[in-house]
Amino acid sequence: MQISRLSTLLATLSLAGTVHAVANAPATAPDLDLAIAYYSKTVAPDGVTRESRYEETMLRRPGHVWSARVLPAHAAPHKHEEGGHRHGLNHIAMPRHVINAGKTPRLEFVDAKEKAVIAIPATEFGNVNFDGSWDRAFYLLDPRLLKTMAVTNRASSTPGAKWREREDNGVYQRVLWDEQRQIPVTIESGDKAGTFYRRVDVTARAGAAAAPWTKLQGYAQREFADFLD
Repeated sequence: MQISRLSTLLATLSLAGTVHAVANAPATAPDLDLAIAYYSKTVAPDGVTRESRYEETMLRRPGHVWSARVLPAHAAPHKHEEGGHRHGLNHIAMPRHVINAGKTPRLEFVDAKEKAVIAIPATEFGNVNFDGSWDRAFYLLDPRLLKTMAVTNRASSTPGAKWREREDNGVYQRVLWDEQRQIPVTIESGDKAGTFYRRVDVTARAGAAAAPWTKLQGYAQREFADFLD
């Protein structure tokens, strides 16, 4: 399957970054307030095309990454309890807070309505779509991988940003990397046959929002296990 080929490419890139250690992330990176747009398209063998779009906001500060899905105003609220029984955690609708805590980052979700912070153990990261990488949370990709990708002549409208590309068996990954901000402006991946395509567009927002994780005093502390059936 084409998606499996993409997974193989990304795994190869990760291995290359680990083995060669061609570059380390800078010791410091600027604080950023970001708007991130995600788009994906797949064309199934039966000819059906499926597309999806969604957006997130992200705050990046030393040791902290706070991200939240942009939800429509008419989105139906998620009900946590029925008949006194707590159901699964709707992590998509909650802000995600990643904290740099050494080898394994800490992860928590914040339920503002219930005034609760839900801690996620490392063993459950996969169940809430987190790969456990601090670098990929902070930079949106592993910066060491950039040195394994060739710089191209593709034009960029972002000062100081250059396109890099890697391809394997018809599956490609392209990154427009902003060296000054230490963040990708665009990430593209797909295959030459056009059966799938993914794109991430990152825009810096004006101003600097106050760190929301400093405003959680009085919030209840809960565990992921509290939300299991």
